[in-house]
Amino acid sequence: MLTGLILAGGPNTRMNGDPKALLPFGGGALIERQIQIMREICQEVIVVTRDPAPLLRLLNKEVRIITDYFFGKGPLAGMHAGFSLAKHGQIWVVGCEMPFPSIKAAELLLESIENGYDAALPYMNGSLYPLHAVYDKACAGPIADLLEKEEARLSELLKSLRWRGIPESDFVDKGIDSRFIVSIDTCEDYQQALQCEKLQT
Repeated sequence: MLTGLILAGGPNTRMNGDPKALLPFGGGALIERQIQIMREICQEVIVVTRDPAPLLRLLNKEVRIITDYFFGKGPLAGMHAGFSLAKHGQIWVVGCEMPFPSIKAAELLLESIENGYDAALPYMNGSLYPLHAVYDKACAGPIADLLEKEEARLSELLKSLRWRGIPESDFVDKGIDSRFIVSIDTCEDYQQALQCEKLQT
């Protein structure tokens, strides 16, 4: 059983203040597209946000919308909130700025975490991607310990976990498109993602 967790609480300073989760994409809001994809393999979807009101108006009531307990602490705080309330033991974490979440990539990561790891993360282009990764719910404890010490870096979390980096070659062998790691951080990124979406349809 798998929980999908979308982190939608970050600032939007490089997007002219527009909430990334609500950007038009694929015929609806970006977050609607993410939820539609994630629900194909997730029995539960949680969205963590600083501002629930617009999402409550937009999303189906079956999607759980929650806020951070540790405010202003970035993705780690969102993960803490989501992990603490998740119903299932494994959690697929995606940032709301990621327009191409991949079910096949999540399934590959899930296979890896089931071998006794706390987390499985894509290792692409020489970098680890702690978002679009799969974690064990038990990671909520180490995350809370860090946040209580005013430590909010994801890199510090990994020091306390037994994790596995899944190399790009593993995704290639499965025919998985690497665009699942793409993030929309600027208006230019958004335009490029829209062009990629047009090519897919």
